[in-house]
Amino acid sequence: MPTYLSPGVYVEEVEAGARPIEGVGTAVAAFVGFAARGPFNTPTLVSNWGQYTQVFGDFVPDCYLAQSVYGYFLNGGTNCYVVRIGGERAKTNGQLPAGTGAQAALSGYKVTARELGAAEITVEIADATGENPPDDRFTLLVKQNGKVVETHNVTTKRTKDNVVTVVQEKSNLITIEETANGGVAKVEKGSVTLKDAVDPSPVPRKIAADDYVGDVSDRTGFGGLEAVEEITMVSVPDLMSSYQRGAISLESVKAVQLAMIAHCELMGNRIAVLDPPPDLNPQQVKDWRMNGAGYDSKYAALYYPWIKIFDPASDDHTFIPPSGHMAGVWARTDATRGVHKAPANEVVRGAVALETQLTKAEQELLNPIGVNCVRSFPGRGIRVWGARTLSSDPAWRYLNVRRLFNYLEESILNGTQWVVFEPNDDALWARIRRTISAFLVTEWRKGALFGLTPDEAFYVKCDRETNAAETIDLGQVICEVGIAPVKPAEFVVFRLSQFSGGTSLVNE
Repeated sequence: MPTYLSPGVYVEEVEAGARPIEGVGTAVAAFVGFAARGPFNTPTLVSNWGQYTQVFGDFVPDCYLAQSVYGYFLNGGTNCYVVRIGGERAKTNGQLPAGTGAQAALSGYKVTARELGAAEITVEIADATGENPPDDRFTLLVKQNGKVVETHNVTTKRTKDNVVTVVQEKSNLITIEETANGGVAKVEKGSVTLKDAVDPSPVPRKIAADDYVGDVSDRTGFGGLEAVEEITMVSVPDLMSSYQRGAISLESVKAVQLAMIAHCELMGNRIAVLDPPPDLNPQQVKDWRMNGAGYDSKYAALYYPWIKIFDPASDDHTFIPPSGHMAGVWARTDATRGVHKAPANEVVRGAVALETQLTKAEQELLNPIGVNCVRSFPGRGIRVWGARTLSSDPAWRYLNVRRLFNYLEESILNGTQWVVFEPNDDALWARIRRTISAFLVTEWRKGALFGLTPDEAFYVKCDRETNAAETIDLGQVICEVGIAPVKPAEFVVFRLSQFSGGTSLVNE
């Protein structure tokens, strides 16, 4: 408290009794797979398709990462993280290490592409910028497909602006080293184009389940995603491309998907969006789900069948795993309706056909076991027609319920950090109740909670009953929050009866 020593009028700023809780983001996806270029095993934030192509390149034949990210943005996704697996730290991928791509000589220097199989790169020496530049200064331009993507203002002198030093630190595409004896005094303008002698692929020649799973300490695979708190969805579409090429077995597919589920359960704020193996009919999917992949988790969802899209890499239509497009549908539903709305009965943008045209009877085999079907309806397009998790617990059957709790838990956790080290007394408990109740009332008004009144929708209990003397001595504050979530109208029943029309009923 301030001390007043002289007469006068004083103004003080005091905190209100309740502090607002701000809702966290609910639709930030993470994708793991193969890309044409870009950093390996580094979760990279991408906000639109143009940014993805700038960092990771364009579509790649026989890979699904780019198509999945494109489908995510097309269906309403905004931010996502992309992890390109492979590189020198991969366990068994057999790729050539960075810096062993195409090479060429240029004015006393050897220029090397950082990656084998990178898009055609042109390196050009141009005049230095500014008026009357010294002879040692020049501009190094790095182009892809005729477009300048990197510009480096450098010198031949042994300073911090030396061309070798600058390119090593700042270029994502090339490395450069001196070849002239005694160094280079002055460069001559010119250009070279780096081309590989073979037609390599960014797809690793070998792959193992561990390359997908990775490790949080090494920041590899989706294990490295533990360091990114805001992620709410995880998709690994290229797991199926590896399976199709025979690089991994079906048992390895199961191991990776189990690791995805374990990762999401560990984090507690994200859900694994799983893909089934390709070329399965409904009965085979049921057998695979029940016997081959008997997952039971409220932090995972599975979609079937694969969807057909236009693939610019092959200039033809092709089938791809649905997880990327489904993540985009989740994001679109969150933006238009809210996380409490089941992400179903929504059109799948970009899908032109389905690998299997499911019937109502076939879906009756799959829906009870948690397989979310994508179906085509005449005049209504291709739509998501399921919103279940892979949990056997009826309380967590619906996807929107699990995601709503993720959202509420994370929001309350972040919005109540001010409580730590406050005096643990009745005044604090009252402030906690007011803070959480105000947040939940707002969510109830949005339609996220079930009930005609806030009292029916939730309760917040933080008082002497939940905080006994023993609890206080342990330095703990216990607050119980009960929530009634809204659940989707999955089965809509209209009961029609026949009666005799034209009969007038008269009260006697």
